[in-house]
Amino acid sequence: MRKFGYILVGGVAVMVLLSNLAPMLALGISLLILYFAYKGFMNTDSSFNKVLLAVIGVIALFASASNIPAIFGFVAVYVLFVVWKNWNKKAEKEEDPFTNFEKEWNELKGN
Repeated sequence: MRKFGYILVGGVAVMVLLSNLAPMLALGISLLILYFAYKGFMNTDSSFNKVLLAVIGVIALFASASNIPAIFGFVAVYVLFVVWKNWNKKAEKEEDPFTNFEKEWNELKGN
C-alpha cells in the first residue's frame, strides 16, 4: 500500500514538474539576466550604461515575477527526491496489540 502511495504522489509530482518546466527555464534565464544587469550596473561609471542596465534589470525583474508559478516545479522536484529516497525504506514494525497483551500477562503471572 505504501508503494502505491509513492507511485501516486510521484506521478502527480511528475505531472506538475512537466507542466512547469518552461516557466522554470524562463525563471532561471530571467534571474540570470537580472544578476548580470545588476553586476554591470554596479561596475559601470557611465550614466547611459546605468540607465540602460537599470531598464534591462527592471524588465528582467518583471519577467522573473511573472514566472513565480515555476516554484511549484521546484517543489515537485523536491517531492520526487523524497519519494525516490524513501522508495525502498522498510516500514516500521507495527506490533500486534494482542502479542503485547500476552507478553504482559505472562510477566504478571510470573511465567
